[in-house]
Amino acid sequence: MAIKGPVLICANHPNSFLDAIIVAALFKEPIHFLARGDAFNKPWHASLLKLLHMFPVYRLSEGKENLGLNETAFENSRKILRKNGIVLIFIEGICLNKNNLQPFKKGAARIAFSSWKEGIPLRILPMGIAYDSFRNFGKKIAIQTGQPLDQKELHLFEEDALNFNHFNKELFKAIEPLIISPKIALQFPAWLQSAASLGTLIHLPIYRLITAFVAKKTKNTVFYDSVLFGVLFFGYGIFLIWVAWVIWMITHHWILALCWPLLLPLLAYAAVMKKINERAELG
Repeated sequence: MAIKGPVLICANHPNSFLDAIIVAALFKEPIHFLARGDAFNKPWHASLLKLLHMFPVYRLSEGKENLGLNETAFENSRKILRKNGIVLIFIEGICLNKNNLQPFKKGAARIAFSSWKEGIPLRILPMGIAYDSFRNFGKKIAIQTGQPLDQKELHLFEEDALNFNHFNKELFKAIEPLIISPKIALQFPAWLQSAASLGTLIHLPIYRLITAFVAKKTKNTVFYDSVLFGVLFFGYGIFLIWVAWVIWMITHHWILALCWPLLLPLLAYAAVMKKINERAELG
């Protein structure tokens, strides 16, 4: 997706850090994110998140003493916008595993109005994010964007309170119809059916172990999908190296040891595509 800054993307937030990762993958330009402040409590967490262009914003539930730090987050946002960059804020200020839009906080409005006050020609891009599942593998995600809004449409009053209220009402009206659960089946050639079955047979046992571990670690939180993505993203390469090593130790045949790690991702992809279509047919 090609868009030029300065732009503030205002989106709903159904699936924790996975939302930010997916949105970032869609844009050619780098995206900077405001993320919940408690994720930055550990130094190594903070360092990693900053490398991913994230900076913290705090809610009242994360400590009243931290609310003063939000001005730093807003200033960091303006720094990006002054350079014609793109900032993403999840305007609800909360993450729930739901496709229903939640009431908005004032963070997006504060960034927008303070930017306009400086003369930054900021546009607001409404975005809707929807998942067809938050737990099953083979999920589909729909991301829709609306027409960008500018200062003339959102900054109408002299009083800040009236402007904040108008800003959130207009954004709510713009974002709500963009949240559309994905239901379209994907093209899946018949010849891939056997490959999909083999991919499921090979991967499902270890996948079940990983999902059980992640579910236990993220119990009663909204981080299941995000943590699972991270474990699979970093762990699958290790798994493929282990498979190559086992095949080499058994066969001492380097071609076999090389081919299986190259074939396994294709089999896994076929299995996921098959699962997506099965769930589309049921839904």
